[in-house]
Amino acid sequence: MLNYKGSFSSYSVNDLKKAKSFYQQTLGLDTTETAEGLSIKADGTTLFLYPKENHEPATFTVLNFTVKNIEETVDSLSASGVPFQHYDGELQTDKKGIFRGQGPTIAWFTDPAGNILSVIQE
Repeated sequence: MLNYKGSFSSYSVNDLKKAKSFYQQTLGLDTTETAEGLSIKADGTTLFLYPKENHEPATFTVLNFTVKNIEETVDSLSASGVPFQHYDGELQTDKKGIFRGQGPTIAWFTDPAGNILSVIQE
């Protein structure tokens, strides 16, 4: 059995200043810059973003936010300049970038480093 004191998730970014601005100002999350990177508090979860010169964005969703109203959230983030991803095929999204189908109602967007994030309606 794992005997642990705490846990956190981490992923890389290519520009720490852009990441801090996005997560702090655009998303409104509590951020703290450290010598090693950026610590982010999101509803009891700790994230750590670290700079990486040869950063390549994750090809999967690295962070999900559960929201009460996805329409309002997508509209609000879009008004703040956040572009939502549009997909065709199995995960076809509507004109706002919202997937409505089997499974959760979800919309994907990226951080300035290209990492995939999402909002999911409760």
